Amino acid sequence: MQQAALRAAGVPLRYDAMDVLPADLASTLAMLAAEGAAGNVTVPHKERVAEACARVTAVARRAGAVNTFWVEDGLLVGDNTDVGGFHNAVVQLRGAAPDHALIGVIGAGGAAAAVLTAVAAWAGCEARIWNRNEPRAAGLVARFPGVAALARSPADAVARAALVVHATTIGMGTDDMPLDPAALPPGADVLDLVYRPGETTWVRAARAHGHRACDGLPMLVEQGALAFERWLGQPPDRAIMRSSLSA
Repeated sequence: MQQAALRAAGVPLRYDAMDVLPADLASTLAMLAAEGAAGNVTVPHKERVAEACARVTAVARRAGAVNTFWVEDGLLVGDNTDVGGFHNAVVQLRGAAPDHALIGVIGAGGAAAAVLTAVAAWAGCEARIWNRNEPRAAGLVARFPGVAALARSPADAVARAALVVHATTIGMGTDDMPLDPAALPPGADVLDLVYRPGETTWVRAARAHGHRACDGLPMLVEQGALAFERWLGQPPDRAIMRSSLSA
């Protein structure tokens, strides 16, 4: 996606994927900083990269996670474009951001933190969080007082929600679903942050139950486009980025 955008913009840079083990993260970041590199971060490194950056944006600080980095004066700088990517994906799905609504969130990692950062900026909205690791969920809730509350179960998290967000890796490479679609409240919109070609099983099942639903493709494209703008100071061709994912 990023390579397609770079090519379309005539920028002679390469965007390469790196598989980095947790034990190698610090040395890899030091190497990238020395080379003046820029890039993206995915699970499970987003929170650790935020801690490793010499400076982070206000949005990344609020989220406690970094998915986009670059180097200034030899120092690593981090941002979180997942927040803007998620907001724009919700607007694409619903036509507007929620207003005085309850948001059900399944997950408590970096993606969920980005979701809560966006929810905190929406007028009068609150979120209910569930994760299999309850202490992790409780820690995330504590970072967003007045915005987030801990749910007792997945069904409790989504009860009466206007928007249900799945923010774990369930369904990324399997047909597993984070929640029985029959448990979704009537009229709730569904956003699965997992992206896979042909959509996730959960998105298709939610739509079959009458819900407006989409997977993580809009968020993936938008967070990538916002990262591109951070690095190069110019907007990419979003249509080319999107089409490259289905090529």
